[in-house]
Amino acid sequence: MKWLLSFTAVFLFALSALAQTPPVSPQQKIDELVRLLQDPEVKVWLDSRKQESGAVPSVSPPGRSALARWEADARGRVNAILAAIPAIPAEVTAAATRARREAAGRGYAPVFVIFGGLVAFGLAAEAVYRRFAARREALFGRLIPVGIFAGAMGVVFFAVEWPPLARVTLLAYLSAFILFRLAAALLSAAAMGSSLRMRLLILFGVISFAIATAAVGEPLGVSPEVSDAISYCFSVIGLLFAVEAVWSIWEGSRAWKAAITAFLVVLWLVWCLNMKGLFWIGIYALVLPAILNAVGRMALSFTSDPGSLRSILVARGARAAVIALAVGWLALVWHLNPDTLGRRDPMIAALFYGCLKSVLILVVADLLWQVARGWIDRTLSASTGTTSLAPADAARRARFRTLLPIFRNALAVAVAVMAGLIVLAQLGVQIGPLIAGAGIFGVAIGFGSQTLVKDVINGFFYMFDDAFRVGEYIQAKDYKGTVESFSLRSVRLRHHRGPVFTVPFSELGAVENMSRDWVIDKFRITVGFDTDIDKARKLTKKVGADLMEDPELGQHFIEPLKMKGVEQFGDYGIVLSFAMTTVPGMQTYIRRKAYAKIRELFLANGIAFAQPTVQVGGDDKGGGAAAAQAILAQQAASAATPAK
Repeated sequence: MKWLLSFTAVFLFALSALAQTPPVSPQQKIDELVRLLQDPEVKVWLDSRKQESGAVPSVSPPGRSALARWEADARGRVNAILAAIPAIPAEVTAAATRARREAAGRGYAPVFVIFGGLVAFGLAAEAVYRRFAARREALFGRLIPVGIFAGAMGVVFFAVEWPPLARVTLLAYLSAFILFRLAAALLSAAAMGSSLRMRLLILFGVISFAIATAAVGEPLGVSPEVSDAISYCFSVIGLLFAVEAVWSIWEGSRAWKAAITAFLVVLWLVWCLNMKGLFWIGIYALVLPAILNAVGRMALSFTSDPGSLRSILVARGARAAVIALAVGWLALVWHLNPDTLGRRDPMIAALFYGCLKSVLILVVADLLWQVARGWIDRTLSASTGTTSLAPADAARRARFRTLLPIFRNALAVAVAVMAGLIVLAQLGVQIGPLIAGAGIFGVAIGFGSQTLVKDVINGFFYMFDDAFRVGEYIQAKDYKGTVESFSLRSVRLRHHRGPVFTVPFSELGAVENMSRDWVIDKFRITVGFDTDIDKARKLTKKVGADLMEDPELGQHFIEPLKMKGVEQFGDYGIVLSFAMTTVPGMQTYIRRKAYAKIRELFLANGIAFAQPTVQVGGDDKGGGAAAAQAILAQQAASAATPAK
């Protein structure tokens, strides 16, 4: 790292020194130029060159392909730049002399002195702000001092009428310095090591200085070849910094480091060959994923709830904006470089712009899908809460849990199909015949898979009729269980003993929904023939009141437990009928509690439950023993018979 910094410092110092070195005998060179222009032979030679250039049009040789023309242009460009490298000192010296002479002629100090004064004024304004303002570690707090610095310099710069060359030079290098400060503020807020941050700052500083130097070349009279040669020298420095960072900081294997180094060298060669579009695509592939992650985290830092729709919209919107800016910059680079390989081919140009538009379409489709999915997921999460709700609210939430998953799947398919069709249209594919062919293909599929179509249509009408919802217990033919989920063609049922049934909608038929609104549960109890019916009714009413007052069970009652009356006279006692109205799904649990309370209260009040008895009469002891044995045999047979 030290040798690289030394090399960069020496290179920049040499340029600065050359820029400050006065030309050798400028008046003699001017006098010599005037003398040559007045020479008759020189005038005749210049006139002949003008006639030749006007008579011979500059056309490309016939029969040459675009690749051959690009190869010739690239070869000429590289040769011109290599030939211009020795002329860099003289050109830089002449440009610095022009700027210094113009400033001195109007009574101004040299440009570098003015630059230093403006920077010092900006730093002083920033220091005053830091003295009276509290220190802020957030990103916005780090950007405010940079804004104060830039604003102070801008006020002085635009308030003074600088010489033309000095104005252009100051504007270029001040802008580069402000961008460097802005990058430093952004990198200071990023989560990275100090070593990586320092290398990125140095690399960005070199790039900013190179861009500013290239921008002032033409106004200062530097030839385009020399400006390109200076840019190439700075690009070599940038490449060395990037390669050094890969081998010094990155913790990957040597093979990966070598691969990244080769990729960087290839990118540099692509840039040298003036293939700017391909160069920026490679840059995007290298740094855009990390930039998108950093922008997403930065956007989420401005929101309080990471899972809210606002956070999704802000994060995805920020990433979409970065991608849109990258695509726009790539389109601008392609437009401003007409000599790029394939730029003049209409087919390649149309395909390139179609790809850029397709990227934007996919970004918009992804943004819409993420927002819609976030809303659906939040609604589903809210509808699965365990808080007690009114029946209408509970029904609405169950409806959401039923329909939103299907709507989410349908929306995903619709967004994907629409985005795909628009992308194909942007790439030059005629989607009209494609849609017509898809329609014919769909009809063929409909005839060939009638069961599938029947399943989908039946499922639509089941949903339209609101026959069942997620979480409800249903029975259809031989299938029963709790509805767990849906698809476009089937429903998934979980039996109360564990098995899962996946039933196509066409196989359901009539559906018995056991979880809607209310349920009436009836049961019977047999008591002795000597039971007081009115007393049993009053005790049952007391049991119903106790169950209604129970904090756990009372909320599930719609109508309390009641004794309907005598259902029939059985062989061993009176059969009493009971009934209660509860919310669906709780009747079995409440019935068990009612059984226990009825038994306890009946026994405490002298009401006995009926039991099978056999009365045997007569004086024959043998007959009594035989009857007893017959009863025991009957009880043994009853115990051996399984319950149905």
